[in-house]
Amino acid sequence: MLRWEGTALGRVEDFAPVERPLPEPGPGQMRLRIEAAALGYVDGLIVHGRYQIRPDLPYVPGGEIAGIVEATGPGVTRYVPGDRVVTWQMGGGLATHIVVAGDEADPVPDGLSGVHAAAMLVDYQTAAYGLFPRGGLKPGERVLVTGASGGVGSAAVQLAARAGAHVVALASTEEGRARAIASGAAAAIPSLDPDIRARIRETLPGGAIDIVFDPVAGPGFEPLFRSLDKEGRHLILGFVGGPIPALPVNLPLLKSAALIGVEIRHYLTAHADEARAVRLALMARVAAGELMPPKVVAMPLDQAREALAATLSRSKGGKIVVVPGVVGSAVVGSDVIGPG
Repeated sequence: MLRWEGTALGRVEDFAPVERPLPEPGPGQMRLRIEAAALGYVDGLIVHGRYQIRPDLPYVPGGEIAGIVEATGPGVTRYVPGDRVVTWQMGGGLATHIVVAGDEADPVPDGLSGVHAAAMLVDYQTAAYGLFPRGGLKPGERVLVTGASGGVGSAAVQLAARAGAHVVALASTEEGRARAIASGAAAAIPSLDPDIRARIRETLPGGAIDIVFDPVAGPGFEPLFRSLDKEGRHLILGFVGGPIPALPVNLPLLKSAALIGVEIRHYLTAHADEARAVRLALMARVAAGELMPPKVVAMPLDQAREALAATLSRSKGGKIVVVPGVVGSAVVGSDVIGPG
């Protein structure tokens, strides 16, 4: 088998392809032939040594994995060779094969490609967890989504709109704003608008927000919190917009508002059965056409280093997905675009 290993954290140049023996599954395990491995912002942080979790070395990046069961070990009864599954691991996806525990995988429904299954695995579930268990979204509420052209943001636009919310999207590009409208947003605003609070007053009914869904934070964080209505909720999911901002603590008091953290790993650990049911339902909705699949930039395994570098770019054009079965060319499919 082939996999991309890093012997140090800090530079993508420290990751290179390495041939390893094909792994055999042990009790309760199964070997997957990897169809697709999606990469996110966290993968870029890990590779550059900037994430709070530092994996053991050598490290193989890529945790959002879709694959075909190739072999099973003793005790695996849920899957048989040939089944298509998706799994979230702490790395291992930038490879041709991986061994995972049988109870850490979910079936991929017919009608959903491995590329899209991997690409939506974490982002769609994170959006659902933020909006509903954490945000308590109700029909008719006003939701503003930052980073609406990104993986988590675009999923949030869709889920909120289909739940009956009035959604306004923030995106930096005209293309991103157009996609947000096509996904169900009632309006879209440039994320770098110098007077964002005025645009919010003009755009949202009543001139205020019930929920801010915020994977960006950065300098726009406080103006958006100030734009909350009474009893509004600001959901914080990440900090891709720059340094971690601070908030004057009198603002939540004056607004009777809440700043709510959304940490998907806690949800998966503390509410595992509920989380699995949500994942399966989300994949089924995409397979049935009820939800749009994520926009994907597919890259071959021999471009894994370039794929890792692209994870930290906010202009990458879609979710980065590495496809081992393709060499030197792009995957073509619904909402899949090639590198560059």
